[in-house]
Order: sequence, then structure tokens, then C-alpha cells
Amino acid sequence: MKLLILGGTFNPIHVGHLMLAEEAALEFGYDRVALVPSSIPPHKRPEGDPGPAARLEMTRAAVDGYGAFIVEDCEIERGGTSYTVDTLERIVAAYPLEGRPGLLIGDDLASGFESWRDPDGVCRLADLIVARRLGGLDALERPHRRASNMLLPISSTDIRSRIRSGRPWTWLVPEPTVRYILLNGLYGSA
Repeated sequence: MKLLILGGTFNPIHVGHLMLAEEAALEFGYDRVALVPSSIPPHKRPEGDPGPAARLEMTRAAVDGYGAFIVEDCEIERGGTSYTVDTLERIVAAYPLEGRPGLLIGDDLASGFESWRDPDGVCRLADLIVARRLGGLDALERPHRRASNMLLPISSTDIRSRIRSGRPWTWLVPEPTVRYILLNGLYGSA
């Protein structure tokens, strides 16, 4: 199996995440996409975080029934701060991979890549793919491939704000995830 990995807080997961993952998988010839919700992200504190378990369930709900997607819970199962190098080691050991997995990151994260835990280890374990993001700049000075993905002006921060303020948001999030958010009253939903 050729595997593309997309990690994130997914607070909440939205159609921009899924569109990006599907586009990159197709562009670079990956069979499946592993979505990896973080437990505690090392570089930011999630605003309005309903907790890792809820973010994991929202991610699972979003892709339930879509065989091209795997939801990998290793970061949440491990607990504590989530480091990409640890996740890659786990995934490489756990899955029957054909070649190295691809690691999809946004160009908004590229400039900070050298501050990640063990960037050399990350590059040893995975092929880096940098996706276009609004306002991002591909400043990665490591070997990588550049995705030609569509830019969608959707963010989890904006979705949480829309929910809190009563503005429309449900078309930005997969319908099963919308149900989960409403059923559990997340982000101030009624």
C-alpha cells in the first residue's frame, strides 16, 4: 500500500482537509490517506478544544465508509505531546507499506520545519509533500515535492467562530461530523 499521511488537530476536521488529502493522494499516486489527529500539538494550544477523543471521533465520522481514508489513532492512544517522528515510526512499523509514506504538510508549516522534533528522522522516514495554503510560503529547505492543490479559504478557527456566532457553517464540515458536533454541543452549538 502506498500511504499518504496528513496529521493535524482537526478541531474540527473540514472539507478543506479532506479535499487537500484526496487531491494530493491522486496527484502523487498514493492508494490511501491516513488522517492522524494529534493528542497535544507541540506548536499550538488548540482553541476551544473539545479534547482528543472528540476530535478523533469527528475525524472518524467524516470518513466513515470512504475506503481511501484510514483514521490512525496512535497519537491519541500514546497521549501527551504529539511528535511527527514518533508517529512516522509507528506507522512505518504497523502498515504493509510499498515504499516510504508521504507526509503532507502545509506551506504555512514549512518555515518552522527545522524546529520540529528530529526533522532528520522525519525526512528519513517519509517523503515530504508541501501543499499550498492561503498566506503560506514554501520555505522548506529540505528535499520535497510541491502539491498543486486547490486553495480553499476554510479554516477550523473560522468554523468554530461561525458556530459560536450562529453564522452558517454546516456546508464546510462533512455531514456526519456536523451531526457529532450538534449532538455533543461542541463549540457552542445548540
